[in-house]
Amino acid sequence: MKRVVLALDWTPNTNHSGFYVAQVKGLYAAAGLEVVIKSPEDAGGVTPARQVAAGTADLAVTPSETAISFATTGPDKPRLVAVAALLQGSASAIAVLANAGIETPRDLAGKRYASYDGRFEDRIVARMVSNDGGDGAAVQFHSLDFHGYDDPKAMGAGSVVASHLEQRRSDSTWIFPHWEGVLAERAGQKLRCFAPEDYGVPYGYSPVLLAHPDLLAAGGPTLRAFLAATAKGFQEAASDASAAAAALCACGHPSLADAEFVRASAAAVAPKYLSPQGKWGAMERPRWAAFVDFLSASGVLTDREGKAIARDAVDEAQLFTNEFLGSFSEASRKD
Repeated sequence: MKRVVLALDWTPNTNHSGFYVAQVKGLYAAAGLEVVIKSPEDAGGVTPARQVAAGTADLAVTPSETAISFATTGPDKPRLVAVAALLQGSASAIAVLANAGIETPRDLAGKRYASYDGRFEDRIVARMVSNDGGDGAAVQFHSLDFHGYDDPKAMGAGSVVASHLEQRRSDSTWIFPHWEGVLAERAGQKLRCFAPEDYGVPYGYSPVLLAHPDLLAAGGPTLRAFLAATAKGFQEAASDASAAAAALCACGHPSLADAEFVRASAAAVAPKYLSPQGKWGAMERPRWAAFVDFLSASGVLTDREGKAIARDAVDEAQLFTNEFLGSFSEASRKD
């Protein structure tokens, strides 16, 4: 059996359902794989991508900007590559409490934003505010404790809404509405959500699976087997949300104690797993290019010291690959 370690970006949730379906239904075992799924609590606060970079995980669940970040970091850091998109449709948003007096992003000027400390995150949010006619520079950004991973309430509930917005520890944060939004609604807490695309941000794929270049260079038989089994898992999750929720709940994480909530979330996200052709994982170069174009044009594309990175220094074709998903994806990789 080949061992594959997968580092999750957050507590187990319905973005990850396909992994758990593949695990519970024996799809990984049938492919000769022993798959270990690590929740952030199991990683001592180390982010998923950094686990892959350090060799303690083989694959990481991250937003697409993490691939861009690793492509524009020091030469001593590996260039992590996106090998699959977990979701096809856009599914994330900035959230505020509906009773907070924040009607649109421009109202976030002078308000607090709880940040996961992604390299480009705060400036993307500031740009949304500016694009809406507000003062993006006036947003009060503050860090979650170790990306939220060191906050027991956030990890126990699987929600920064529960740990920060509802506790009035912040005014806004970035969420997946089909997860934290559904959870808040069941708790009687109404949210208002702002999708990046509605405010001039052509946001990339989120989440994606990132791999170390060494895993790709090895020829990819293990990666191909993992992605094939995972694709089947997500296809089953898309067709049977209740069974997907049950597979997810079987892992026993405390944030999954409310099975009815998990089923509601699974039903909400199921339409976003697959392409219109019923395929899972494939990515398109124009979507990556549009996001990098936005980062560059908005002055967000900088190194860690704040120095601008030239747009032509980032080749979006090197940020991702569909090669290990199967032949159906080849066309979308080409110009």
